[in-house]
Amino acid sequence: MPNAQNDPMTAAPVTAALARFAAETVENQIPEAPMAVMQLSLLDWVACAVVGADEPVSTILRDMVLAEGGAPQATVVGGGQVPARAAALANGTISHALDYDDTHFAHIGHPSVAVVSAALAVAEKHGASGRALQQACLIGVEAATRVGVWLGRDHYQGGFHQTGTAGAFGAALAAARLMGFSAAQCEMTLGLVATRASGLKSQFGTMGKPYNAGIAASNGVEAAEMVARGFVAKPGALELAQGFGPTHMGQGDLLALAGLGQDWLFETVSHKFHACCHGLHAALEALQELMPLRPEEVSVIEVTTHPRWLSVCNQPAPMTGLGAKFSYSTVLAMALLGHDTARLDSYSDKVCADPALQALRAKVRVTADDSTSETGTRLRLQTRSGMFEATHDLIAPMDLQDRKAKVLRKAKSLLGAERAQRVEALIASYADAVELGAVLRG
Repeated sequence: MPNAQNDPMTAAPVTAALARFAAETVENQIPEAPMAVMQLSLLDWVACAVVGADEPVSTILRDMVLAEGGAPQATVVGGGQVPARAAALANGTISHALDYDDTHFAHIGHPSVAVVSAALAVAEKHGASGRALQQACLIGVEAATRVGVWLGRDHYQGGFHQTGTAGAFGAALAAARLMGFSAAQCEMTLGLVATRASGLKSQFGTMGKPYNAGIAASNGVEAAEMVARGFVAKPGALELAQGFGPTHMGQGDLLALAGLGQDWLFETVSHKFHACCHGLHAALEALQELMPLRPEEVSVIEVTTHPRWLSVCNQPAPMTGLGAKFSYSTVLAMALLGHDTARLDSYSDKVCADPALQALRAKVRVTADDSTSETGTRLRLQTRSGMFEATHDLIAPMDLQDRKAKVLRKAKSLLGAERAQRVEALIASYADAVELGAVLRG
């Protein structure tokens, strides 16, 4: 792994650069576009957290932190107040319980669940303004994304869950910024959280996956709180020998720091607009470009995808709602038949048993092509009227207004129109954490 301190590609070690970014970025240096995307991610986070509040893993975490008690510093999704660190742990887990939150493909993880959960808890405890809260969230998710890119695919392929690892660094910097840290204090916070950041992909498919997000949020809050009390750790602990990168299969990609503070990688975050495996989303978006189509006129549906998805989300004929979330044939048939694939309750055993759906999904053919982007899909539909084709790639730039309309539509499907619009208005007016906490309590 390259030594950032001696490499001419960067003027300073990775940890120090991120610390200065968090401490020294001022409001007029933050462009409108990434802040607008952050506001959409905050709306998306609230919707996912509120609707995920009754998931089994959510009730376990909420019950635990409420039973432990402590100073009522921050709100827990679903009700109650606990110490900020405990609220971050619970809310990070709860907001990722449905796995319906935003994803950044360069970061290789979910940046908002850890960062927003940590920032809300610290902002509520310290009485930060709504504007300071949103700026800290944006600084944190940008830092998490940069760390994710710096660690690279080797880190992820080696078994580490970037949502928990890179996310902890973003959560720590969001907390540090809200607490008014200097660059030196931010660097110390990163050094401390480096010895806490964790999360394994082996937990995927269990409650451990959303828990990784909660751990990241809690680790970030804890590190900042400790440094505020004078805790001394090893600065530079991201890149130093035996630091986090070298010991966690990090690639040390110094290009991850290029344009830090001027270019905002978080602006290209991907929001989930369908309540199913992300591998299916490009196919569903491509199908939307061809709609409306009469399902009875469709004779063949050809899907071309990257080979990695064949073992993930290509169940040919699932008979459960959960299985439907991992099936090209089922979700495409659902969409053609008019089921709203953004709604959680659209995926049910009853839908899978529908003869019309079963007949339609039997017409789906899925093939792999390694020249296809991992985030893209090609779709061909043969109908009585002719052949229709469409392609879609999830990393393609999206017009901000189109993104806003889709995120709001998703929020309305999860929260109901009135509640979603109320949350949107609170975020647009820079409501503080206390006001947002009222929404989270229900």
